[in-house]
Amino acid sequence: MDKRKGMGVLIFVLCIGGFFVYAYLLMLSEWSPIVLQLSVLMAVGGILGIIAWIGYVMATTKPTSATITSADDSST
Repeated sequence: MDKRKGMGVLIFVLCIGGFFVYAYLLMLSEWSPIVLQLSVLMAVGGILGIIAWIGYVMATTKPTSATITSADDSST
């Protein structure tokens, strides 16, 4: 098995194991309220972080010549 396939199998096994650990913490442990709160916090933070990154890129990217030309054509 080459290095790439080995890394893929390792990622696969770790993800499956992580799911079972998460399921145990969420369903069977005393930590379930905290695990649920942190899960929602990470999900909302990730979504808002992606939206913020899109806004940042839109605000800081210089317009291309095609964008400037099409904006000038539509105003006439």
